[in-house]
Amino acid sequence: MKNIKGPAIFLAQFAGDESPFNSLKSICQWAASNGFKGVQLPSWDSRLIDLEKAAESKTYCDEIKGTASECGVEITELSTHLQGQLVAVHPAYDQAFDGFAAEHVRGNPAARQSWAVDQLNAAAKASQNLGLSAHVTFSGALAWPYVYPWPQRPAGLVELAFDELAARWQPILDSFDDAGVDLCYEIHPGEDLHDGITYEMFLDRVNNHPRANMLYDPSHFVLQALDYLQHIDIYHERIKMFHVKDAELNPDGRVGVYGGYQSWINRAGRFRSLGDGQVDFASIFSKLTQYDFDGWAVLEWECCIKHPEQGAKEGAQFISDHLIQVTEKAFDDFADSGADDQANRNMLGLG
Repeated sequence: MKNIKGPAIFLAQFAGDESPFNSLKSICQWAASNGFKGVQLPSWDSRLIDLEKAAESKTYCDEIKGTASECGVEITELSTHLQGQLVAVHPAYDQAFDGFAAEHVRGNPAARQSWAVDQLNAAAKASQNLGLSAHVTFSGALAWPYVYPWPQRPAGLVELAFDELAARWQPILDSFDDAGVDLCYEIHPGEDLHDGITYEMFLDRVNNHPRANMLYDPSHFVLQALDYLQHIDIYHERIKMFHVKDAELNPDGRVGVYGGYQSWINRAGRFRSLGDGQVDFASIFSKLTQYDFDGWAVLEWECCIKHPEQGAKEGAQFISDHLIQVTEKAFDDFADSGADDQANRNMLGLG
């Protein structure tokens, strides 16, 4: 068995215009001071990384790795959640997602998609230059507006959507393969890849591409009432990244999984800071360790109640407390009586 690395923190929810969150050096210092050993970088945030420069320059990548190292942390992975979302956008979401793109492609869906693909390809090269082995993104969504339809979906609609989704991602997956980096889709409501079966539908269409892997975040499964522990048993060979995020689902006579259009604080399903929700992290860390997951345990803070800095500080300790140092001994080694082939035959009555 292998040891999970950590704790690390995803910086997307913390980066801002005020110190210490407005530069790579200061935010890395802040992360280290709170007990983190790694940082996951949002590739769209130019305060932390210049993605295009990182794709072109190994020297630049060495410099930002050095900056992180001087602060006492290492860069664990890059994220293209926002750009990945734009690889596939249903027209109903054009306006909502347009702000994720560079200004010069906004209002032009075709140009926006092309820009997003270029961003993903740059992220593959940047990850390679940084010496990283995994990268996280969203799949985007063409079929999501029809997830619970009335009237019923016409025959072939979902199949066509997934055929198109796979066609858009296949060349990107090939770019990540060329870079030697696993592309990990965060399985997430709002994306066409939002549970195990939709991931399988996609995987089948990209011919089980070796780089089409998964980021595991149990919070999204709690909110769907999906068995997040069995999910590890089924997909552990494809789980290459791990977001440690808590959640709770408390349906009642007024609101359930869909949330009733309420704000986060009033939904039955809510994201919570680590330890404040319902996720059984002891079992999760045990299962991932059992299956030899040796990636990073990365805190993603999203909570409708607790302040992010308190959530981060407590989260670092929470992850540290759940990391398992794998054993090199069997618990019953003390009772080993020693044996050889003849002794084994004698014990079985085989002479």
